[in-house]
Amino acid sequence: MSPRSASVNEELRRRSRERLLQAAVELVDERGFEATTLGDIADRAGSARGLVSYYFPGKRQLVQSAVHRLMHRTLEEALEREPRTEDGKERLARAIDAILGLARERPVLMRQHMAGLLHAEGFVQCPEQRRLSELLGDTVARCGSDDVAADYPMLRALLMGSVYAALVPGVPMPVPVLRAELFQRYGLDGKLGTPPGGDSDQESGRGDLSRFFATDERTGERTDERGE
Repeated sequence: MSPRSASVNEELRRRSRERLLQAAVELVDERGFEATTLGDIADRAGSARGLVSYYFPGKRQLVQSAVHRLMHRTLEEALEREPRTEDGKERLARAIDAILGLARERPVLMRQHMAGLLHAEGFVQCPEQRRLSELLGDTVARCGSDDVAADYPMLRALLMGSVYAALVPGVPMPVPVLRAELFQRYGLDGKLGTPPGGDSDQESGRGDLSRFFATDERTGERTDERGE
């Protein structure tokens, strides 16, 4: 058997990393952070356990990258859904609804994510986090911001604060109230976007997550990656 080319190896590594991200999101969503081990994640992903540490220094970093992937792909899907639009206010409304929708539909996962951000290391600087930043920054720019460098962090802080408020155990704030407050803050009509809890949200919110972690697997690749 001839050796695999560098491009094939790179593609296999990309797919392996994405399977680990998907497995992390699924397991933490099902069991919680503490009950999920790196071994569990590797097994769910169909990867050798030693491969996890090749991509991620620890479980917290893996889970944070996985949630950032889910967030940026959810946001991307919301911004680009039909009918597509370049209207800045509609896009901002969609962005707000997408993030609040995750708080509503994935409370265990998002609560763990918020807790992880309060860790001493804060944000994990990974491709998924950078893509999320790019999408939110572009949304702010399309909405007419004269200073994206200042307005993007404010939007991020307001979204994080709203997610936190929606998930505080015992005293959560209703998502519709938080949505209305954010919409008022940005001068958005309540008819824009898709409110979390609507029909389309109900259909997609708890469904298969694989579309956010596309790997385009082919028969035999998992065996090759394990080296077996």
